[in-house]
Amino acid sequence: MKIAIASGKGGTGKTTIAVNLAASYARMGRRVQYLDCDVEEPNGHIFLKPKIDLSQIVTVDVPQVDLKKCTGCGKCSEICQYSAIVHLKENNVLTFEQLCHSCGGCLRVCPADAIKQKPLNIGDIEFGKTGEIDFIGGKLYIGYVRTVSLIKEVKRHIRQDSLAIIDVPPGTSCPVVEAVKGVDFVLLVTEPTPFGLNDLKIAVGLVREMNLPFAVIINRYGIGDDEVEKYCKTENIEIALKLPDDRRIAEAYSVGKMIVDVLPEYKKDFSGLYESVSQRLKG
Repeated sequence: MKIAIASGKGGTGKTTIAVNLAASYARMGRRVQYLDCDVEEPNGHIFLKPKIDLSQIVTVDVPQVDLKKCTGCGKCSEICQYSAIVHLKENNVLTFEQLCHSCGGCLRVCPADAIKQKPLNIGDIEFGKTGEIDFIGGKLYIGYVRTVSLIKEVKRHIRQDSLAIIDVPPGTSCPVVEAVKGVDFVLLVTEPTPFGLNDLKIAVGLVREMNLPFAVIINRYGIGDDEVEKYCKTENIEIALKLPDDRRIAEAYSVGKMIVDVLPEYKKDFSGLYESVSQRLKG
């Protein structure tokens, strides 16, 4: 089973839910993978503290133009929808690697065979273990924008014999779409505030458009109003968990500790969360 933990905005407690859910399930003696797909700002490792056994560089293919072969026809520039390769004049061609989407179109249309592919390093993937949890985390290099490509590579390591907990980037942009694509269930984490409700509505629209089953988790329950609950009731959306605004949770988070380690009374909430999702999928 693949469960994505997502949120319409940052700071709602998405990673808090993801790491505690993974830890709770693992302590039931089950096989669990935690995949940190929030590759621009990964922080799951702060709480899980995995022992990293392997790190590998992730590359994407970008064009490299041989100006000695280039005839200056401009076909490469015409086909590129992202202006990643631009024909200026005669046989002067510029490439902008960060804009390239690695579609290979410029290679195919070049009549002079003047364009070849070269690898561009965009980030790392780390593999490790913490207890019974297999940890896989992506880290995008600073200044690079190939977030979707790195997320796709992280998800390539999902095993079918484990529960995969996918920590999704915040928001509703392309990286989020890639991270939740193909999952069995999405848990949308929000907070009971006007900002939380606004971004939750956008996130709900996204998962409904992708036809993904989902439920909502309200974090820091009790700090704001009841508008999120009213919205979920009106839209017939299940609220899978209400995690209260407990100062002890914030204190544990601030020093990189998990809720289920320091506050045993919350273990049943996270183990019950998995069972709730599992039963809903069976139903």
